[in-house]
Amino acid sequence: MAAAEQQVQGQRQEGQTDGGQETKAQGSETQGPETQGTETQELADLLAGIRQRFEVAFCPMSFNDEKVFQILDVNNMTQYLDRLVQTKALKNPLKDLPLWAKIWPGSFVLETYLRKKVACEGKTMLELGAGCGVLAILASRLGFARIITSDVEDMALRFAKANVLKNNLQDQIDVRHIDVTRPGVCPGLATNLDIIAASELLYLDELHGPILNFLERHLADQGQAVFCTDVARRKPHFAKKAAKRFTVSEVFLPGSFSNRDGEPQKRIYSLLTLQKQV
Repeated sequence: MAAAEQQVQGQRQEGQTDGGQETKAQGSETQGPETQGTETQELADLLAGIRQRFEVAFCPMSFNDEKVFQILDVNNMTQYLDRLVQTKALKNPLKDLPLWAKIWPGSFVLETYLRKKVACEGKTMLELGAGCGVLAILASRLGFARIITSDVEDMALRFAKANVLKNNLQDQIDVRHIDVTRPGVCPGLATNLDIIAASELLYLDELHGPILNFLERHLADQGQAVFCTDVARRKPHFAKKAAKRFTVSEVFLPGSFSNRDGEPQKRIYSLLTLQKQV
């Protein structure tokens, strides 16, 4: 399996699957065949707002085939982080850093797992903690009837929406704000979702209970939630807690990517599946 990682400075990297196929994302703005043509006014307005804070450009990204997606990349992340430090706005790194701007390798591992192990055709999928929406964009090729990509950060939602519009996927992917800590059923969100997926979402222990409550409210009977986590950040106590309410299984899969210097990096990922009990 493969993963392409964006360093916090905003560089796109290359990864390689176990079958020898590459994940590529070069650092220049180009257009794939599906994104050629005039930019929509909605996208132009989104980019204008984003560029008030970040210097950005679309970069090509491919995975496992020749289809190229355009993903919005931050060029001035170092300066942005320096400003956070200088203004003493960085109180809690896990919450204050723009982690949503990072393309997590787990998104590629999770897409591969969905493609090979899950019946996606005609199903509905919700991505939680989506950041810039890479998993949803990759999953648009898997036959889902509907995909919802979500986050709690306003800027993350703007990036995700820009990526969806740039790739002409607005008829397949909805972008919306979802906060799993909100009590009760999320307004306007179905309570019979087939698949809920997330990459690197379990890092905050305080979210574990709200996540499980959310799954109980919004998964369909026999629906599945799949969480992909680098084993270095694995949370075994989440699985134990989930086993009291869901049927839980876990597999470990390899992934690889190149760091900012082009050096190969190998990782092992936990794929934790929670199935709703009837």
